[in-house]
Amino acid sequence: MNGTNRSQIKPGLEVDIVLKKDQRSGALTRGIVKDILTKSPTHPHGIKVRLTNGQVGRVKRLAGAEKEAVR
Repeated sequence: MNGTNRSQIKPGLEVDIVLKKDQRSGALTRGIVKDILTKSPTHPHGIKVRLTNGQVGRVKRLAGAEKEAVR
């Protein structure tokens, strides 16, 4: 599951985001959503969130998604 739909993302959810400084490399950072910053229902590059540690980035995937894909 990718992070382009705001309805799928809730505070407390574990997600993988790409930080602004990592956009070129695509390096992902895992964390827990504190705030949802994107107001629109969808965004093609991912919904922007703030993690509990203060980092801000766009959601690339929900952390539990890779486990469900294996089933």
